[in-house]
Amino acid sequence: MSVVTNTTTIGAIELPSRRNTELVLLGFAVAIPVFAYLNVGLALDGTVPPGMLGYGLGLGLMAGIAHIVVRKFAKYADPLLLPLATLLNGLGLVLIWRLDQSPRLLARSDFSPQATNQLMYSALGIALFVGVLLIMKDHRILQRFTYISMVASLVLLLLPIVPGLGADVFGAKIWIRVGGFSIQPGEFAKIVIAVFFSGYLMVKRDALALASRRFMGLYLPRGRDLGPILTIWAISLLVLIFENDLGTSLLFFGMFVIMLYVATERTSWIVIGLLMSAGGAVVVASFAGHVQARVNAWIDPFVCRETSVACDQMTQVLMSFGAGGTLGTGLGQGNSDLIQFAANSDFIFATVGEELGLAGVMAFLLLYGLIIERGIRTALAARDPFGKLFAIGLSGAFALQVFVVAGGVMGLIPLTGMTMPFLAAGGSSVIANWALVGILIRISDTARRPAPAPAPNPDAEMTQVVRP
Repeated sequence: MSVVTNTTTIGAIELPSRRNTELVLLGFAVAIPVFAYLNVGLALDGTVPPGMLGYGLGLGLMAGIAHIVVRKFAKYADPLLLPLATLLNGLGLVLIWRLDQSPRLLARSDFSPQATNQLMYSALGIALFVGVLLIMKDHRILQRFTYISMVASLVLLLLPIVPGLGADVFGAKIWIRVGGFSIQPGEFAKIVIAVFFSGYLMVKRDALALASRRFMGLYLPRGRDLGPILTIWAISLLVLIFENDLGTSLLFFGMFVIMLYVATERTSWIVIGLLMSAGGAVVVASFAGHVQARVNAWIDPFVCRETSVACDQMTQVLMSFGAGGTLGTGLGQGNSDLIQFAANSDFIFATVGEELGLAGVMAFLLLYGLIIERGIRTALAARDPFGKLFAIGLSGAFALQVFVVAGGVMGLIPLTGMTMPFLAAGGSSVIANWALVGILIRISDTARRPAPAPAPNPDAEMTQVVRP
């Protein structure tokens, strides 16, 4: 006697979406800036600031809309990226509003309050974030536009030097004026050019990984494979020469070197990239006055503070960090407004150092580090090579921007003129970085989304014979 039994296919186990975790973290990400806003108001005049309720509701509404869209259209996305970006954006609005209340800055003709505008730009950034998740159902569709994105990124980089369109702001030609608004195309170009780098390196990585000879423990690439990095290096130098923008030049070249290293796993590309970037910066600094002034301010700002605005600002920044000590003077109780017109943009991190101290600086760097870590984690989890390179490119660009800004303000490297992501005043920066976070969330959702269970096949039933 034998017994025939049938077994059915068990579907894939669904992963938790962790959207409730994101919602709880968003509550803290909104509450902390609201309490900081209250703290600033009490420190300035001893009263509850009248705009606190509107600020809290506005920030909470934007965060709520973003969460609903993520919950519905990116169910399996990383639960930390949105709360971290919301917290940094909210604290940035508080710091900008705090500087807007400074009598010293309000008395200057070249200063205008930015908090209201920054709140509007943050709303536009959230709208673009939502648009990315609604329109881009799969990040792999961007791979079709590899070479179109190359052309688009070059156009964005060259727009500031077009006569009649570009604007020279304190020596740097990185802005264009359209209809009364100033736009920094380089902030959007970093996302577009990451699409090109990802698509190009995905196809060419095997050739670029080949080594010709070994020198001092490094496997050097073949001579004919140096073309791509030489081309990007030349474009970076042209940006530095014609736009006087050290930050954008370092950002694009550094992002390409990082992605090239990840694609080929050759340490030699890192060494070659560092040598080329250092050599190019030294050569250009020898004849570009704007870059040379920033290098002088980095070497010894106290020597030239009477004759150079850059040196005077750098001395004020260093004294702000020194006055902050370990725990800071407290929100609203510092004097970082002495930095003058760039206090709420290029040098806003000095306000963090003075009023929140070393502890506050480390907390902000930790928040940035968490965004970078989640981006790298997304790259590791991505199932396709294009998604891996794209996520690592965006994370690398974000990390480089944080490094060059924080390093410049703290005197580690020369000032670059870039803005701290989510923190400093500037519409282009906050809008572009919200788009960057939206793309990372889309990639993480695709990476964590379980594969659909295969359809049951009645012809493939398993038969088990049980003998008496």
